[in-house]
Amino acid sequence: MHPFIHKYKLDSIFLPLVAIFITCVFWYAIAGKSVVTEKVDDFGDKVKITKREGLSADLPTPVETWTASKPYIVEPFAKRGELDQGILRFTWMSLVLVAQGYLIALIIGTPIGFFLGLSKQFTKAFDPIIQVLRPVSPLAWLPLGMILFSGVKIMDGDGRTTFGASDAAALFTIAICAMWPTVMNTAVGVRAVPVDYLNVAKVLKLSKWKTLWKVLVPATLPYMFTGFRLSLGIAWLVIVAVEMLTGRPGVGGFLWQQYNANSYSHIILCILTIGVVGYVLDRLMSVVEGRFKTA
Repeated sequence: MHPFIHKYKLDSIFLPLVAIFITCVFWYAIAGKSVVTEKVDDFGDKVKITKREGLSADLPTPVETWTASKPYIVEPFAKRGELDQGILRFTWMSLVLVAQGYLIALIIGTPIGFFLGLSKQFTKAFDPIIQVLRPVSPLAWLPLGMILFSGVKIMDGDGRTTFGASDAAALFTIAICAMWPTVMNTAVGVRAVPVDYLNVAKVLKLSKWKTLWKVLVPATLPYMFTGFRLSLGIAWLVIVAVEMLTGRPGVGGFLWQQYNANSYSHIILCILTIGVVGYVLDRLMSVVEGRFKTA
């Protein structure tokens, strides 16, 4: 086997599998196990008592998690009820909402970032407000969104609400939480544009519009994509809190439902799904970024 292929397989396949195996062994070690004991009751009869013991008695083992979660995995797009669906069906619902909120975040955040980078007066006026709003938790933004959009109600021909206050509040929360990395990184990128680039644009007598698209945007693009990737991660992070608070069907809503039902195996399934989807989204954004850099 060629050394390069051998090294590639070792780094990309073997080592992650080893890490996953070690994680599963650690998980099994701390998880609870069912222990059956016999006890004589007051009538002299032997009864078997099953209880869980271990470092974390209520934590299911990997095998128990797979057994309990198997129906949601082997039938990923099944719909048995509003909050009883396949895990990929829930994931798709969450992704649709994330995509909408993320798009709003980019549309609003990118121009704000350019204004911050280009205008010192704009920065002096709005940077304090941005720094105050940026660390606010999505748990705080959602109630405000419910108040702001309490009158929103779009209905279909049958009189059913297709887009209501909770939907608008969810989009508002995702957008406002996700846009800050785009705002800050875009501003940093604009400020990092070499002065020589701008001087050349002046010599060529380019209009402000052409300077923006021919000089500023290409030079700022690496910074912008860093912000886009961070914003996407935050948007996916926020969706869990949004669905948990609004009761919307999705990965977060399913997680909250299973928490209330004390179904710990399904909680772990949701956590793993959220992590895997977040990783895939980051890799996809990395591929898009690479395409733009080589274009």
